[in-house]
Amino acid sequence: MTADYHPSSDFLIQVLNEEAPLTGSEYADANLSKVIGFIADEDAANRDWAAFILGNLDLDTPEIRSALIAFANDQSERVRAEAIRGLAQRDRTLALPYVRSALANPSATVNIFEAAAIVADPTLVAPLKAFTGSSDDEWFDELVSEAIAACEAARSNPQNL
Repeated sequence: MTADYHPSSDFLIQVLNEEAPLTGSEYADANLSKVIGFIADEDAANRDWAAFILGNLDLDTPEIRSALIAFANDQSERVRAEAIRGLAQRDRTLALPYVRSALANPSATVNIFEAAAIVADPTLVAPLKAFTGSSDDEWFDELVSEAIAACEAARSNPQNL
């Protein structure tokens, strides 16, 4: 996300600035519920940042997973990608069909390649290879290569799946 891309919600900005806790108290639990509530927000930037917050939260609950699944089905590609990466960090099997679907889009975002590396499933090798050499960005190309390597390693070492 670019430096000038911010949520319009003051509450989400407080969460991002670590001024509103999400764990450790009833107040924090209420804040977490409020972040989850951004699933229905009209502003895609707010949904995107809420998915980012939930995806990066060091907490895994059924409510967070449900929210990430809802975000993974969002109309905005950015929101979907952020949520898919968060799902991959929690449950590779659950994230796999979302990653596979996102890789069918020729404009898949960085988060999808990060998620593919986390999921590390051999079935993603072919769709990932469609992105090799497709950019003039060394960093992006390296990210794609890392995802392919993770998926190929899983193919040769299936007990890690």
